[in-house]
Order: sequence, then C-alpha cells, then structure tokens
Amino acid sequence: MSRASRQATGALVGFLVGGAAGFFLTETVGAFSHFILDRTLDVDGTGGLLAAFIAAPILCAVLGAVIGARRADRQGG
Repeated sequence: MSRASRQATGALVGFLVGGAAGFFLTETVGAFSHFILDRTLDVDGTGGLLAAFIAAPILCAVLGAVIGARRADRQGG
C-alpha cells in the first residue's frame, strides 16, 4: 500500500470516528444538562449554543482526520 493511500485511509477513518465522537460529545452535554442540572438546552433561543453544537462534531471530525493521517503515516513501513 502506498504512502498516500495509507494516509487517505487513515484520514477517512479518523474523520468518521472523530465526527461520531463529536456527536457523542454534544449528546452527552445535552443529556448531562437535562438530567443532572435539570435544565434543557434550547438551541433555538441562542445562536452561540447552536453554533457550538454544530461546530463540535465538525472540529472533532477534522481533528480525527489529521490524527488518523499522521498515525497511518507513522505506522506505515
């Protein structure tokens, strides 16, 4: 497998895993707020909270892609 192919595969896997982790993070924050703090988050009322809930999975996905590509490149022979 070529170096570019390893990096692309690692980036794709990292992107998917990072995106899933970002969605899990936002759901965890929402559930914690609702069940523990007894305060439901309303993203319709505040633009900043909506932006944070949109940006978190995207940033995690990009970070996962970068980490995946670097790890794949480092582990390749």
